[in-house]
Amino acid sequence: MIPTIETDRLIIRGPDASDFGSYQRFFSDADASGLYGGPLPPNLAFRKLAADIGHWHIRGYGMWNMVERSSGKMVGSCGLVWPEGWPRSELTWWIAADARRQGFAYEGSRAVISFAYGELKWSMVETHMNDENEAARNLALKLGGQIIARETFPDEVERNIYALPQ
Repeated sequence: MIPTIETDRLIIRGPDASDFGSYQRFFSDADASGLYGGPLPPNLAFRKLAADIGHWHIRGYGMWNMVERSSGKMVGSCGLVWPEGWPRSELTWWIAADARRQGFAYEGSRAVISFAYGELKWSMVETHMNDENEAARNLALKLGGQIIARETFPDEVERNIYALPQ
């Protein structure tokens, strides 16, 4: 069972089939999803959702979907992933275009980092992103991230690795 995390503004819950519309809207928007593998047609957005659900069953952790308490609207996704073949796990997130710049990525990330250290007993939470993803880099720094390495990943992209404190 995927645990639920609650913050002041968010219910951070496991992904399910009812989230497909949110995935489809995000991943069809080239501006919103361009740094997250998009834009994608509906069938590939569905695969992203299925992968997020499946990651929990394979690894015992994964992505949560963030729902704004006041509106009940899904505003994005945040979680911990380690795709097969990648050298490291990572904290990652995406935010719906109409929910950006409202602090949801920061609030969700803080809650997920706390879960990783407290519940999963991880010794370190890391994140990495493409160099051109300025918003993600700024969030990593706001979260207290410190660069601990620079590595080339299986997609042949070199990235900074940030350690995120508790």
